[in-house]
Amino acid sequence: MLLALDIGNTSIHIGLLEGSQLQATWRIGVEAEKLPDEYGVLLMSLLSTRGNSAADIDACIIGCDVPPLIPTFESVARRFFGVEPMVVGHGLRTGIRILYDNPKQLGADRIIDAVAATRLYGTPVIVVDFGTATVFDAVNEAGDYLGGAIAPGIGIASEALFSRAAMLYRVQLERPPSAIGKNTIHAMQSGILFGYVGLVEGVVNRFKQELGGNPKVVGTGGWARQIASETSCIDIVDSDLTLTGLRLIYEMNRNPA
Repeated sequence: MLLALDIGNTSIHIGLLEGSQLQATWRIGVEAEKLPDEYGVLLMSLLSTRGNSAADIDACIIGCDVPPLIPTFESVARRFFGVEPMVVGHGLRTGIRILYDNPKQLGADRIIDAVAATRLYGTPVIVVDFGTATVFDAVNEAGDYLGGAIAPGIGIASEALFSRAAMLYRVQLERPPSAIGKNTIHAMQSGILFGYVGLVEGVVNRFKQELGGNPKVVGTGGWARQIASETSCIDIVDSDLTLTGLRLIYEMNRNPA
């Protein structure tokens, strides 16, 4: 079985795959001070919840946007599962041409999402990943990765609002009864939720104008479903897009043509 690790700034998305089938997924928080042993024990515990053990893992692929954590999880793969992990980087085949000015500045998750969206949904395609940042990526009809846009994520933008405005306080980020809030809680919920919907619609429309054709728009990440429910600009929500991309990249590099 393949253990796929999508390591972001605030959470780690874990996938257990057998062939092309995703057997299980988990999410855990990122703690930079955790030692390999601690992460290893946690992964072993998660596997045991579905009756699996270290012996069932015969390969591991890591996509990481937090470079200091790469050695930690390489150690976990070697010591706990006895496998040499494949780390997504510039030496691996992806099947897409990257036209970013400096590919070394491109986060692994953006490449991985583009690979998965292209293979699953065709081109041209736009990916909107709702994570710590809200990241937009564009692939043209020829299958070339062009670049994208990065905005503050809905979580960190909300925290900034709560912490910098003395009269405002943390609220549950959910849909208010109406766009025109009749109290402070609903006004904040409206501004945050509908404000992000407007942001997504605006950036996606500009991307479509520049891409041409009729690109599909794929949403992924923690807020994808909630934002997609408020707008018609997101065609598909795929919560496991990055894990699928990790599998595809692993397969391309395990058996290079």
